[in-house]
Amino acid sequence: MRRGIAATALVASFALAATACGGSDSGDKADGPVTITWWDTSNATNEAPTYQALIKDFEAANKGIKVKYVNVPFDQAQNKFDTAAGASGAPDVLRSDVGWTPAFAKKGYFLPLDGTEALADQAKFKPNLIKQAQYDGKTYGVPFVTDTLALVYNKQLFEKAGVEAPKTWDDLKAAAATIKSKTGVDGYWGSTAAYYAQTFLYGEGTDTVDAAAKKITVNSDAAKKGYGTWLSLFSGKGLHKADTTADAYAHIQDAFVNGKVAAIIQGPWEITNFYKGTAFKDKNNLGIATVPAGSSGKAGAPTGGHNLSVYAGSDSAHQKAAEKFVGFMTSAKSQTQIALKNSTLPTRDDAYTAEVKADPGIAGYQSVLSSAQPRVALPEYSSLLTPLDTELIKIAGGKESLDKGLSNAETALAKLVPEYSK
Repeated sequence: MRRGIAATALVASFALAATACGGSDSGDKADGPVTITWWDTSNATNEAPTYQALIKDFEAANKGIKVKYVNVPFDQAQNKFDTAAGASGAPDVLRSDVGWTPAFAKKGYFLPLDGTEALADQAKFKPNLIKQAQYDGKTYGVPFVTDTLALVYNKQLFEKAGVEAPKTWDDLKAAAATIKSKTGVDGYWGSTAAYYAQTFLYGEGTDTVDAAAKKITVNSDAAKKGYGTWLSLFSGKGLHKADTTADAYAHIQDAFVNGKVAAIIQGPWEITNFYKGTAFKDKNNLGIATVPAGSSGKAGAPTGGHNLSVYAGSDSAHQKAAEKFVGFMTSAKSQTQIALKNSTLPTRDDAYTAEVKADPGIAGYQSVLSSAQPRVALPEYSSLLTPLDTELIKIAGGKESLDKGLSNAETALAKLVPEYSK
């Protein structure tokens, strides 16, 4: 899950117009190299330079392949790829969010990679990440980077208040009040976004849907309890009120990295930005803990991240070149280099070298990955968060009740998965 990709829509549109062509407009000559196009959806400032450097290494080692790199803003990429693939003009390789992968596979846009050079090291990857790249028994992506949510906190403020990382949401409330009393700083600032609220559902042993039972559970008693806990964390001593503005994400992040709030829920895609803040000039001041547990005693957060997937509409030569490129980019050597440069989490155990784990951010997030919960194996799953984003912000802002908002969300979800019962 990635937010705030630093690229302008104007530049992206120009680049896409010039390169959204897969193998069909590669400019390849019969006796020349094969040129493949890669749409990368990473942060154009913090991450993309590392990938561009690796492309040069790949091209140097593979004289017959050229890679045309295009950075596409994350929040635009899903729709742009859907449109391009439907017109048989998609890039050869896409950095696909794990939530998009089964949806595009279902449409026939991605090539199955089982038995190909792209997935030659399948046994090296974390099994739950391979599972998230699969649809209907086949694997349509190679795990590139992974992530989950954690409670990140300012160790100095916690120590000054004499509190420890909370194990439950009640512990968090108590800690926030103490931190406010002892330091004058709010102890916690929560998000109104549906992705972040998923942790509260997991804490009650539920989710937005039950795929096995084909039932919508977003308005169940367990879900109401989870969202009730989420809502309660916007009021009380040391608990920051809900930010319902369009810039809420940036406001919360800025407050945390500059020591104006002691703890938030956040993902490892912000590690490099944590270190840029005044509160974390000393990287070891960054505390990372599993999200607090709900009343079920369970604690966990969504498993996120990205796969590298190959477009099924390219010709054989471009597909083979794309598979080789994907295998290179997801190798242990490449993943180690990416982790060291970008502070992102590798998807294979052999990339967690001693040097990689020396980064306290990576080491901290690696420790919470075991509690991460894979997303429901449902092509429409990512789309289910959209109605919730609309309703939760109204609930948090006091514009509608929890019951009303979840009822509205249930109705909206029923249209997205009409075969599911309420």
